[in-house]
Parts: sequence; structure tokens; C-alpha cells
Amino acid sequence: MSTLIGVHHLALTVTDVDRSVPWYERVLGLKEAARREDAETGIRKVVLRGGPGEFSVVLVQHPDTERGDFDERRTGLDHVAFMVDSYAELKEWERRLAEYGVTYSPAKASRTLPGSAVLVFRDPDGIQLEVWADPES
Repeated sequence: MSTLIGVHHLALTVTDVDRSVPWYERVLGLKEAARREDAETGIRKVVLRGGPGEFSVVLVQHPDTERGDFDERRTGLDHVAFMVDSYAELKEWERRLAEYGVTYSPAKASRTLPGSAVLVFRDPDGIQLEVWADPES
């Protein structure tokens, strides 16, 4: 059996790619790599990347996307967690989010993974995003 070696991309449904793309670029530092609109289905997709060899975040806008708030209690996505190398970097993310006016919960010890710390915030559609720092070796 072959082994999975990583995440290629993460696709998130958003209500408005034109609103979400600048937010993901500014706040997360991702860059638009590709954009496509399917004239037949009306689906719009934007691929964002952090750098060469890194995974991608794909923002998808369906023409019939519900305009309700994101709710992690519905079946599907609960949240997305990004990783940084250290607690010091996690604190840098706090400063970055504050600088961009993003509401967040300050970094705190994880109840799920002892020794880890997590910073929690939400994107423009209310999707919960996290930045994690695992215990330093």
C-alpha cells in the first residue's frame, strides 16, 4: 500500500472569491497562482499558494452557495489548522492579525495536544482558521 506524503491543497467554499482572495493574500501571506471560471456551471476557483513546493488553498465560489454563516457543527469542514515552527512565531501571528484588524483568540495551550499552543481566528465567511505551534524539541 502506498503512503500519503502530505496535503496537496485545501479547497474552501466561500460566498465571494473577490472579497476572500485579498483577505487570504493580506492576512495569510498567500499569493494568487491561478483563477478559473466555468461558464457552464458558474463555479469560480482561485488557487492561492504560499511559495514553491507548498500546498495550496483553493477558494471556490458556487453560484448557489448558501449565504448563511459558516457553522462547524454542520457535517463537513470543522476548521483548518496551519503550523508554525515555534511559539515565538505564533506570537508573531498574533501581532500580524492585530495589525490587520482580524479578531482572534490569543495563543493558548492546546487541550487536544499537550505542549502545543494554538491561535484561533475566522476568515470573512466565518470559517475557523488556526495557527499551531507544536512542542519545541
